[in-house]
Amino acid sequence: MRRLLVVGALVAVSLLTTVAAANAAEAGVLVLAQAESVEQVLENVRGWVVGILALLATVFLTIGGVRYILGSGDPGEIEKAKVAFRSACVGYALAILAPLVVTVLQGIVGA
Repeated sequence: MRRLLVVGALVAVSLLTTVAAANAAEAGVLVLAQAESVEQVLENVRGWVVGILALLATVFLTIGGVRYILGSGDPGEIEKAKVAFRSACVGYALAILAPLVVTVLQGIVGA
């Protein structure tokens, strides 16, 4: 079952990256790195951090749900599902707090 989940996740990631690359190629966009200011760089970092944290939290939420459903009342599996749910909550909380962290970094950098 775990192998099936891993294979499914790898297929989903590869499809998403392929579609994103195809869309960029169609638009004729080839910009590797071009930021006009430090604020823009920090905003880009915030966007990436929020996206990655939300993605990981969603993965943990999905894993927790699958473990809970497939646990069939097994106390060990239910506890592992609860740990995954807690991890998802922490991930979503960090994603919500990411703009605050970027604001603090802007204050430190002086931007």
